[in-house]
Amino acid sequence: MKKLSAFGRLTGLMFRTQSTENLLFSFSENTDTEFHSFFVFFPFLMLWLDEKNNVIEWRLIRLFSKIKSPKKKFRNVVEIPCNPKNEKIIKIFVGRGKI
Repeated sequence: MKKLSAFGRLTGLMFRTQSTENLLFSFSENTDTEFHSFFVFFPFLMLWLDEKNNVIEWRLIRLFSKIKSPKKKFRNVVEIPCNPKNEKIIKIFVGRGKI
């Protein structure tokens, strides 16, 4: 997993045609920052984590969509691209259906 710099948090998975890296957005305090998947050309799993890294909420994100934040504030966000490398992780959250 790659922890993103300040610039990396601005772009995340945007403008990549495919990605094998899972990205960690880490904030210094709890936040309710909103995200979007504009210019992300593949689906990905998004996990919102609290300060103890417990999953607050997760969603399978489709291309070019605005993503509403969970009602509860979060400390970290993980973006997990839907690809064969991450298939086991995604199935834990999404299930056995087609991604």
